[in-house]
Amino acid sequence: MSQPLRIALILGTPGTTWGGMERHTLELAQGLIETGYEVHVLADAEYRGRFATVAHFHPIPVQYSRRHPWLGLRLRRLLRRIQPDICHAQGNKAAQLLSNIKRRGGAKRSLYIGTLHGTKSSHNAFTRLDGVIAVSDEIYASLAHPEKTVIFNGMASPPNNTPTSFALPAERPLVVAAGRLEPVKGFDRLLDAWARANIKASLAILGEGSARPQLEKQIKTLGLGEQVTLPGYEANVAGWLEKADLCVISSEREGFPYILVEALLSRCPVVSTPVSGVGALLPETCIARSSEVDDLAECLASALGDLVSLREKQEPAFAQAARTLTRDAMVKQTRQFYEALDALRPGSDAAR
Repeated sequence: MSQPLRIALILGTPGTTWGGMERHTLELAQGLIETGYEVHVLADAEYRGRFATVAHFHPIPVQYSRRHPWLGLRLRRLLRRIQPDICHAQGNKAAQLLSNIKRRGGAKRSLYIGTLHGTKSSHNAFTRLDGVIAVSDEIYASLAHPEKTVIFNGMASPPNNTPTSFALPAERPLVVAAGRLEPVKGFDRLLDAWARANIKASLAILGEGSARPQLEKQIKTLGLGEQVTLPGYEANVAGWLEKADLCVISSEREGFPYILVEALLSRCPVVSTPVSGVGALLPETCIARSSEVDDLAECLASALGDLVSLREKQEPAFAQAARTLTRDAMVKQTRQFYEALDALRPGSDAAR
């Protein structure tokens, strides 16, 4: 390769949100840079601090709708100036913006790629792109595109002995849940399931969001104040998972939950509602039959009833995570997909 490939990663979410898709973009950007690529991130100006390790950051006005002329014009001008080899959209809004640019001629030398982070009612935004990455087997199966692949989310291992923002509860067993305190994460159902199963353990739900007042009220109503805490946003979730006995995912829907990645890399057993991605790693007995309270309560009670057996059952998941859920593994597969699509282009120099 005579020159490093130039990659434009496009993120269409507002700067007030930081979830799995945003984290995926940061992990991918850092990994591609370490591999020698020139990476440009085009995203909301509020994300500049989050992407401080990425030298080339370009703010775009994503507060406007995907059909707003100024957003489309700003993105076209930036891509014309950057002249990327690969334009890589993260999520539906970014894919729609990129699809519109490609339809109007775009940069002739660029490949247009999108990553789909969740199952939507329509994936039309991705149909005109040159290739599509799905973050789970379920999302892959929902895609009708001739050039598609599955690449699980991955992350770099956090530095050892990094302190947590909050003190860990002394009571054991310790169960950890983490994510934005929003309805889609199902923390209200988790609290109901916890009370219904009459669990004798400590539960910490890490994160912040609009549902905090309702969750605090629910904890009080259910009489769980001595068992359940809402510490707040924790930058070092891995520090909790390394000491926890169990991680629980209670979401209504996910693309491929990053808390699953963190937990398994930390060798913390996981139980989950049947969201996208978990079936590829967890034993069937560790996945609730549904996201309903009774099913989640049964799954929690079973797991906490024999933690030694639970850990033994998930040893294969820990080993698989160490192979496939690292940032290096994610970046390697992404590079291979880039190169495979590049080789399909007429007149492409595949050896570049």
